[in-house]
Amino acid sequence: MSKRIGSGAALLAGALAVTGLALAPSAAAVTPDTATITASCGIFGGGAATLTATQSGTSATLTLTSSITTPLSLGANSINSTLTMANSTGPARVFSGSVNPAMAAGSTITVGPLPGTVASGDSLDFKGGSLKMVIFGITVTCTTSAAQAPGPFVF
Repeated sequence: MSKRIGSGAALLAGALAVTGLALAPSAAAVTPDTATITASCGIFGGGAATLTATQSGTSATLTLTSSITTPLSLGANSINSTLTMANSTGPARVFSGSVNPAMAAGSTITVGPLPGTVASGDSLDFKGGSLKMVIFGITVTCTTSAAQAPGPFVF
């Protein structure tokens, strides 16, 4: 009798383990999670910047931290940003919002995390896209002529 109970318990444990694996949510992960670009913002300057991406299902966020500095102090959530990413697998994806930390004059500019929607298989690159920031009513547009490194964000 104890052999049957032991065998039954082992079968039950195995069945539960398989069921648990089958029902476990699939992890959505963007790769790579960071990339670098060199941005040109016209008369406002330019320089190196880092893009950081996160994903949860079809929701994603992008944060841009640049070497470009602000000449004035900026309050938190005072930059209206629209980050458009070229998508080699479909339409461009747009990440937008007014999310930024407070920045003292001379600080590097950071915007985000900016929310947006992605689809499985999207391959997003800043090259072919742009970052538009509205600061004190002035629009600053940044672009690049080179692909981001190490490569596009794949969702």
